[in-house]
Amino acid sequence: MKPNLTNPGKVIITVATTGGLHGKESNPALPEQPKDIIQNFHDCYNAGATVAHMHVRDKRGVTTADLDVYGEVIEGVMSHCPGMITQVGNGIGLRYENPKAEGEPFSLEERMNLLNIRPQPDQLTLNLGTFHFEHKNTEFLFPNSKKWNVEFVCGCKKRGIRNELEVYDLSHIQNAIELMERGALEPPLHFSFVLGIKGGIPATPANLLAMLDAIPDGSSWQVVSIGKYQLPLSTMALALGGNIRVGMEDNVYFSHGVLAVSNAQLVERAARIVRELGREIASPEEARDLMHLGPTPQRPPSAARAL
Repeated sequence: MKPNLTNPGKVIITVATTGGLHGKESNPALPEQPKDIIQNFHDCYNAGATVAHMHVRDKRGVTTADLDVYGEVIEGVMSHCPGMITQVGNGIGLRYENPKAEGEPFSLEERMNLLNIRPQPDQLTLNLGTFHFEHKNTEFLFPNSKKWNVEFVCGCKKRGIRNELEVYDLSHIQNAIELMERGALEPPLHFSFVLGIKGGIPATPANLLAMLDAIPDGSSWQVVSIGKYQLPLSTMALALGGNIRVGMEDNVYFSHGVLAVSNAQLVERAARIVRELGREIASPEEARDLMHLGPTPQRPPSAARAL
């Protein structure tokens, strides 16, 4: 797929406020409790973000698969951020019951159970390949077989939930194409190129271009780059006509050695770069159209809580 340098279109900014791996030990401003996560999404929405990528924590700050906590955050976003796209990370993250011990990955059953979140999100992510994922002192096999992914996609289709395709290597893009050819995934596809995760593709300009070249024509795409690579590769993606994700899930720093004071600070900088490059930020309605999500769903009655 060729980069679009002359008519790149509007930009969708996704914010991943929390993640399922590190916590306040990495940055005290990282939100962990539902009210704080909702407030962060609201601030980021006002700064220009149109997609809320979600992971949640229990009352201790430990990553959880509790559907009630997901539902509380989704309701809060629907209530306070009109039209913002709600997107739940299918991998969930790692449990750290003991901060000094290795993290424990969530089971396939717990991940499949995300289909039952109520109110349901607009999108559930799909991880397109199995690989050895490394984070801090934990290395684990992140299982994402084609068979399991087909079952998950079928569950999403039945519920009217679209998928965002997270690809950590070139082979993962081919896996997505094969699922599309088999009729499991329906085009147009929306890819997230995840660069810089240990065990996945390294974060380099050449690798970003290779991933862009590998996706089917007509696909939409964004860059998810980790740590010190977030700013340069996000800027490169914007120059090439792509979309971007920012937030403390991927990078807790604002500059070298300087922690970000909030997720909104990272979104505000991204919005400035978008405008400096001569592009415009997509509104929630425009983002929904670009991602083929349909109209904004009605807010659930129970979502009218004050922040």
